[in-house]
Amino acid sequence: MRVRDQRNRRREVLAAGLLAVTLALTSACTGGKGDKGPGWQDGVDQPAAKASVNISEPAAGAKDVPASAAIAFAAEQAEDVEVKLTDAEGEVVEGSLADDGRSWLPSKALTYGAAYTATVTATGDDGLPATATSDFTVMKKPEKQVRIISFLGDDQTVGVAMPLIVKFGRAIPEQYRADLQRRMTVTSEPVQEGVWHWVSPTEVRYRPKEFWQAGSKVSYRVQAGGLPLGDGWYGRADLSVDIAIGPKLLMTVDNRTKRMTVTRDGETIKTIPVSLGKKSTPSSSGTMVVMEKLRKTVFDTYDELGPEDGYRTKIDYAQRLTWGGEFIHAAPWSEGQQGTTNVSHGCVNVSMANGAWLFNNTKVGDPIVVKGTERKLTNGNGWTDWNVSWAEYVKGSALPYEPAEPEADDPGISVSETPTA
Repeated sequence: MRVRDQRNRRREVLAAGLLAVTLALTSACTGGKGDKGPGWQDGVDQPAAKASVNISEPAAGAKDVPASAAIAFAAEQAEDVEVKLTDAEGEVVEGSLADDGRSWLPSKALTYGAAYTATVTATGDDGLPATATSDFTVMKKPEKQVRIISFLGDDQTVGVAMPLIVKFGRAIPEQYRADLQRRMTVTSEPVQEGVWHWVSPTEVRYRPKEFWQAGSKVSYRVQAGGLPLGDGWYGRADLSVDIAIGPKLLMTVDNRTKRMTVTRDGETIKTIPVSLGKKSTPSSSGTMVVMEKLRKTVFDTYDELGPEDGYRTKIDYAQRLTWGGEFIHAAPWSEGQQGTTNVSHGCVNVSMANGAWLFNNTKVGDPIVVKGTERKLTNGNGWTDWNVSWAEYVKGSALPYEPAEPEADDPGISVSETPTA
């Protein structure tokens, strides 16, 4: 009993001491009249922020995060949201909010194996901020990487019908195309409505609703570096290209008159006699695009037509229109029939002088419309993007198409067909 009594007395002394310390600390924090402490106002807690925010991806503490990671978050009652991403050294990573306002994408792929901290701050109409953070680590560099290639390079000038062509070193599974397409953006000055169209699992193209406006500046980006693309494969690197659109040069060929009419920016600048494909090998009717220009080449059809019908001929001023072998080219041997009779194997024959003139005035990407022949252009036989209606073309998008609604005073914005994610 003595031992128990002594313990009780010790507890009473200890409790009294703690009470004295607590009272002393309370007196120091509250201060006197008119002296407000650092966490209280007249003894009342500051009001909680009206806004709230949380980061859903990457999750706090996540490992092996793809280098393509976007910061996904949910903010409630927020009038302003700021996202900040820093690396282990505190360096700020550049990026931008998505149009939907619910995710933020770095301007380039993150560094493999590096650690990052994401901070999202949401502020409501009360002016009080709410903050969420997430520390995560990017995965190591993957062994299996998909190469991403653009047909066009920087600073090229092309025709008004030029589609933007992006190819992949491996087939992209259908379930991954929408996520990839969200990372593919096009901007133009002036603004023009357009859409991406999957030609095949390894190729996607972009065209505006109408021909590009002459003199436009166009930029496109594929932010696929580190992006998961199926079966353990990841995008190798981001891709960005800046091009210019030249004058609107349009070639129109009418089989009835055997004439080509060439217009530049709507004004007729030349009329050229032509000879099209004879009945056994007719030219294709439809809208085609100049895909390749060859000052000199050789047409060799022995493998295709055999030793009896095949031929091998030197050609000047050749401009490819289809994968099947239709060209505009100089044909001095048919100058006597040009303007009156079709004698070619499907090509648009012109004289040597007119072939040189066309070659010097056209660009890759210029359109040619052929009318009135016995055969219709087969879609896929060349860059036939303009040979289908706009309604059909948008069906090739991996994302639901929503027409762009740019602001009238914006001189150049993203021609983005991607809906809110």
